[in-house]
Amino acid sequence: MSRAVRGVPPKLSAIQDPVRESLERVGDEIRRIVLSDFDDIEEVNEHLLFMRGKLFRPTLLLLASHASGRDHDDALTLAAVVELVHLATLVHDDAVDHSALRRGLPTVNALWTHQVAIIMGDYLYSRGVSELARIGNLEALSVLANAANEMSVGEMRQLTSYDALDFTEADYYRLIAAKTASLMSASCEMGAIAGAPEHRGALARFGHSLGMAFQIADDLLDYTGTEAVTGKPTGHDLRERKVTLPLVQALTRADDDERQEIRSFFTRIDPTDDEIARIVEIVVLRGGLEYASEAAEGYADRATEALSGLPDSPAKTALADAVSYAVDRRR
Repeated sequence: MSRAVRGVPPKLSAIQDPVRESLERVGDEIRRIVLSDFDDIEEVNEHLLFMRGKLFRPTLLLLASHASGRDHDDALTLAAVVELVHLATLVHDDAVDHSALRRGLPTVNALWTHQVAIIMGDYLYSRGVSELARIGNLEALSVLANAANEMSVGEMRQLTSYDALDFTEADYYRLIAAKTASLMSASCEMGAIAGAPEHRGALARFGHSLGMAFQIADDLLDYTGTEAVTGKPTGHDLRERKVTLPLVQALTRADDDERQEIRSFFTRIDPTDDEIARIVEIVVLRGGLEYASEAAEGYADRATEALSGLPDSPAKTALADAVSYAVDRRR
């Protein structure tokens, strides 16, 4: 099964069609799980539910649960839990990065405090874990706990990487495997546990490769996209002095003067738009964007191959289209 023609990515809404009815209930399920009689928590919950994203991970979980065409016990609850854990990581990331906006809306730490953000991230995660324990799905709980551990270790690795310009390509892949691919893999594997257990390994591999491709493509968009697509100002990673694959590769090909320019840029407390544009120029000149694009395509091919053993179905087609969406999204 081939992916969509390059340059014409499917819309996420089309990918979600096979699980539309269940997906529309995820929000209500999330609200049920996080309901609190503590007014302060409810106030933050309302804000988080309002700024909820596109439900990509719940979509993957629900599609994976449909991969064999049988009943999918617990899938709706698992989809809600996955989104809760994803929200928890975003709340924590915004607090760590001191981000003021997320998807054009104020972050929890901006509206309240960093302490509230950390506590709320913990609350969302603990409610998700409690829900898995309540329904007695220990296999899903184990998968999610392992992913959460990987994400935490990945965040710590990033925080303790003192010299960003010593960041290698292997370091980069290890980081995004932990911070992004682990939860996407867990989403697909948990979906398989619910409805397609014979395809559990294949769907976990699919989710990992999809997550890798997704994050590389996301990092490319920081150089080439618009705020409407990424949900954050273009150049955000460079402003935060985060080194991603395009820059990692460009550094291996840059001359001494360019390396010095880049090193000098990373000492700036508040870089200007012109300084960011110059780093982007070097990355483009040294082939960083092409290299990262090819890497994303490589992982996309692995994701598509992982689906080869699944029976043909609308869910399988949608999962294959999700690969194209991940690497080519523009909307």
